[in-house]
Amino acid sequence: MIIENYFENLDVLHLGTTPPHAYFIPFSSESAAKTANPEDRGQSERFFDLCGAWQFRWYENVRLLKDAFWTPDFLRSGFTSVQVPAVWQNYGVDQHQYTNINYPFPYDPPYVPAQNSCGAYLRDFTFFPEPNRRYLLNFEGVDSAFYLWLNGKFVGYSQVSHSTSEFDVTKLLQAGQNTLAVLVLKWCDGSYFEDQDKFRMSGIFREVYLLERPYEGISDFTVTAPVLADGSGEINIEIAFFHQEVPVEGVLLSPEGTEIARQNISKGKLCFSLEQPALWNAEQPALYKLLLVCAEETIPVRVGIRNIEIKDTVVCLNGKAIKFRGVNRHESSAVNGSAVTLDEMKQDLTLMKLHNINAIRTSHYPNAPVFYELCDEMGFYVIDEADQECHGVCTQSCDYAGDTSALLAHDPRFETTILDRVQLLVERDKNHACVVIWSMGNESGYGVNFEKALYWTKQKDSTRLTHYEGASYPAKDYQPDFAPLDLYSKMYAPVQDMITYCENKPDKPFIQCEYVHAMGNSPGDIEDYYQVIEKYDTACGGFVWEWCDHAVYKGTAMNNQPIYCYGGDFGEFPHDGNFCMDGLVFPDRTPHTGLREFKNVQRPLRASFDESGCTLTLHNIRDFTNASEFAEVHWVLERDGEPVQRGTIAPQELQIEPHGYQSFNLPLQAKEEGHFVLRVETIQHSANGALPAGHLLGVECFDLAKDGTKNLRLQQLQNTPKVAAPPVFEANDTSIIVYGNDFRYEFDPLTGVFRSMTAHNQQLITKPMEYNIWRAPTDNDRYIREKWEEIGYQRMVSRAYAPTCAVEGNDVVIRSRVSLASVARCHSLSLETEWRIAPDGTLTAKLDGARNGILPFLPRFGLRLFLPKEDSACEYFGFGPWESYCDKHQSTFLGKFIADCADMHENYLRPQENSSHFGCDYVLAGNKLLCWADRPFSFNFSRYTQEELTAKAHSYELVPNDSNVLCLDYKMSGIGSNSCGPELLPQYRFDDTQFSYTLHIKPINK
Repeated sequence: MIIENYFENLDVLHLGTTPPHAYFIPFSSESAAKTANPEDRGQSERFFDLCGAWQFRWYENVRLLKDAFWTPDFLRSGFTSVQVPAVWQNYGVDQHQYTNINYPFPYDPPYVPAQNSCGAYLRDFTFFPEPNRRYLLNFEGVDSAFYLWLNGKFVGYSQVSHSTSEFDVTKLLQAGQNTLAVLVLKWCDGSYFEDQDKFRMSGIFREVYLLERPYEGISDFTVTAPVLADGSGEINIEIAFFHQEVPVEGVLLSPEGTEIARQNISKGKLCFSLEQPALWNAEQPALYKLLLVCAEETIPVRVGIRNIEIKDTVVCLNGKAIKFRGVNRHESSAVNGSAVTLDEMKQDLTLMKLHNINAIRTSHYPNAPVFYELCDEMGFYVIDEADQECHGVCTQSCDYAGDTSALLAHDPRFETTILDRVQLLVERDKNHACVVIWSMGNESGYGVNFEKALYWTKQKDSTRLTHYEGASYPAKDYQPDFAPLDLYSKMYAPVQDMITYCENKPDKPFIQCEYVHAMGNSPGDIEDYYQVIEKYDTACGGFVWEWCDHAVYKGTAMNNQPIYCYGGDFGEFPHDGNFCMDGLVFPDRTPHTGLREFKNVQRPLRASFDESGCTLTLHNIRDFTNASEFAEVHWVLERDGEPVQRGTIAPQELQIEPHGYQSFNLPLQAKEEGHFVLRVETIQHSANGALPAGHLLGVECFDLAKDGTKNLRLQQLQNTPKVAAPPVFEANDTSIIVYGNDFRYEFDPLTGVFRSMTAHNQQLITKPMEYNIWRAPTDNDRYIREKWEEIGYQRMVSRAYAPTCAVEGNDVVIRSRVSLASVARCHSLSLETEWRIAPDGTLTAKLDGARNGILPFLPRFGLRLFLPKEDSACEYFGFGPWESYCDKHQSTFLGKFIADCADMHENYLRPQENSSHFGCDYVLAGNKLLCWADRPFSFNFSRYTQEELTAKAHSYELVPNDSNVLCLDYKMSGIGSNSCGPELLPQYRFDDTQFSYTLHIKPINK
């Protein structure tokens, strides 16, 4: 090779870089710094942007690099123009690869594959350096390691993809044209510590810029801003200098921008005292602005005054117990890969605010520096995580070697590597109010290397908490030291495990750093976790895995559906399929129903209703804000889905302190017949940051129906002219045909269901009716699916035994015994069935079921009907307007909804069960079939069969059926989060061994 092999040398992590320090952007004057917007670094005259058009050439192997492309006389043959920042896979070279746990190369640390591709970058720029100035070249993110030259001279080398590398290039800059040359390697020894669950992308993916600094001046500073015992606040600044101390004046501006204090540095320190400070928290992110004024520059930094601490195993901010209502967030863009833009960051954070999210874990690496400026300003609690994951050590021996989780965590060769990654994190982000917890990394096991990193962190910064879930996996035969860890962290702990921990005198707060895995149609157990987290003060909250689906956008298919690619779509090995499609939002940031579910579970006002006294009690779950400051409550009483009474509780009436309660008597009128529902909505009463006035913060409904209550809309639909003449039938060995006034139904005595149905000269079903226990497996069904398919639930056929048909009164009644079984398997379900056909054509099915108790719980049970394609209209009374399940309906409400079949499909990118509706009184499908049951039921109305959804790997591959598919379910098993979490809770499984389902189907002549 024509370069030194630093990339496999554990003694060379960085060469020529400046010591790690706080992130900041200097300005040329105090006035410029005072008005500076941290998001727009280009405002500073001392900031020189080097992003934009670069020259680039990719080499399949760094060993094929034969020419010193960094020399001034290099001819640049084979180079093309590209944009930086970006990932080179988006330039059309190399290939995308998604892997979760497995390393994408042989396990042989510190060595990486000899076939190690690289990218050569060149950037020409014109510059005229000033005398007595220092010039610092910053790379905010390069994956995975890089060599740097300026004007043909070697500057240095660095790794740690998601941390800033800064080089002092003062002596190498020249007046006029300059040429920057960068060689980026795909893999380096650090890649063993960057095995995060994500697409593996390469190149200069974050911004590159020069900072102009005085030759002598501030090199670093540390700000702490505690709340003191008497409620006053302090802002303390410790300043370091390049070589010698220079005069510094500190200027403090209020959150409103008014100057409130000035003072000169004394022994490298400044201290501002505030008697009644505005405190920072995620709900009210008050930020002071501190200006460090030197003779040749001014450095602005925003300061939030706050304490984060633990009191008796309770996490407290500014003395008050708080809950993290958080998400894990990768830097991911379907178009830009890991090179996310400022606008994409803002879009994410705005969506989070709109959905009641208050905390972010930067999984599993430091984010771009400007991201923390946004979090400071918008108000988010941040678990800031080191660029560290070694999950692949767990699979490198296929478990033949036993538990290998801590191979690198306990190997002394990697002590410096692990500590370096933590130091880069802490030093860069130490002045951000949003950062309340330092995390050592993710899924790398626990050993002496992480203990040393934790102790260094506690010594460096005692003002924040420490976290590392990997501590649950210590090295074999090693007695771990957990003393420097502040939090007991778990991933995907079942609800009962949380309860057990919290009730057994724990010594640390409990945090779910990952939970309710949001893959596909998910998660279904958020409310169950919420109840536990709210009940126990020791449980400080959790972080959903994860924010967004990771995918690569590849344009539009012939059917105008977007093409999103995931693991395996690029022919790569190894890969983990669609396991990257596990977010609360689609790749384009369209919310999944799971995000709506999370939002409503975390609604800021929770309500209970005492119907006997018409008393509505509101509970404010906010930690710092009185409800009057943000909320207005609207309530509506509906009968059969139609409003009959409305009211408003004005902000001035909502005097509910944080965590407090307040009751209101609602002037509800006496209820007549009908299905009554009280719906309560919490509205943002005035604009506040990302939240516009009128924004819906949360909704809940109270079902006021009594036993025996009739839905009057259902009664109205049921009422048709009386038909005097009873139906008649004809029967033989292969069919039973029932005739009535303007209808004809044909029953199949072999399968035990109806083969055809017509009424009012219209075809009601296009194919034979079916008993239905299968659903297209959700991502959360990935494990139970194996058992379902082993027993053959997906290919069940029905067999009827000894059917009888007779006239009873005015009805024709068909009875039979039915079994459901698949080839080579025993009966899964036995039914005693009674089909009663009334004179007006109403079909009543009484189905008494016995499930084989030795088999897995059922996905569902009901009937499947195929309606003519033109019969697509749908009216229903149940939980809507989007999909709802027994464990996933917190974001929906009970009411009457009208939709079209084409719109009742949640287009998960890996097709699966979707868009069922839970708790229904009735459904009117196609304006032809009115369906109801003797108890609330579930239904699904779709253009796609469950077989089509099961078979296809991508949403754009789906082909609509020739019919609209109507599923009428006695019960549908819940959703859960078992794709990477606990098994579905027992109360949400369809594991009844005995059940009875009475379903009515009536043809409507509209």
